[in-house]
Amino acid sequence: MALRRARNPEGRMTLGDHLRELRRRFLISAVATLVGAVFGWIYYPQVYGRLAAPFNDYKAAHPHSVISLNFGNATAAFSQQLSIAIFVGIIASSPVWLYQVWAFIVPGLTKKERNISLAFIGAIFPLFLAGCGLAYYVLPAVLAVLYGFTPAGASNIQQVADYFSFVTRFILVFGAAFLLPVFLVALNAIGILPASAMLKAWRPAVFGIFVLSAVATPTPDAFTMFLMAVPLTVLYFLAILVSKLIERRKRKSRPDWVDVSDDEASAL
Repeated sequence: MALRRARNPEGRMTLGDHLRELRRRFLISAVATLVGAVFGWIYYPQVYGRLAAPFNDYKAAHPHSVISLNFGNATAAFSQQLSIAIFVGIIASSPVWLYQVWAFIVPGLTKKERNISLAFIGAIFPLFLAGCGLAYYVLPAVLAVLYGFTPAGASNIQQVADYFSFVTRFILVFGAAFLLPVFLVALNAIGILPASAMLKAWRPAVFGIFVLSAVATPTPDAFTMFLMAVPLTVLYFLAILVSKLIERRKRKSRPDWVDVSDDEASAL
């Protein structure tokens, strides 16, 4: 029987240990996603109906438009059910794989930093779901804008794979983007990123958020970019506010003699 490798008390790991740890985290995430995908396969008709609802609503509101979803070949329906099942698996298993991503970083932190970081794990999943929910909520408006560019008399017959690829990417990108404030606050809590630095760099940060939104969203229109960039900008400033509160709490719990300069006598 193989003996389990003793954990380094200082949290240091060799390159081989990192690779083995990465493999273990990946396998756990993959198994969790596979289990979620089984449920996605079982409830495929319901999920398909939900994701196709914005398209069908637009079609019902524009009865004179030639617009429909099309399965292009014999294997398209099977491939689509498989891809939607995987999409459901990613969403359903997000608490597991988000934790595994975070836990992969934890061995490189000290015990105190790990204890601080645990407070932010609970915020990851709600924010991810909030981003996915916002994406689904604004999806009808996004489709209305995009389909509105169709010239009069032209048809807009889409391949099912193209439509659902757009929808699932749109939802997942929003969900991932909403994790930004969690990592900013975590970096602040472990002393890497001060709130003053985030506040000082708010202009380039906001510019970067808009650039990231333009690159990450699957459509080239400015409307979709703003739908992602504006909430992310708000979350960025909320992260600064939370970071300031954390720093204030740290200062209150720190002894007065810590802030005394080297050339000044302390109360001790």
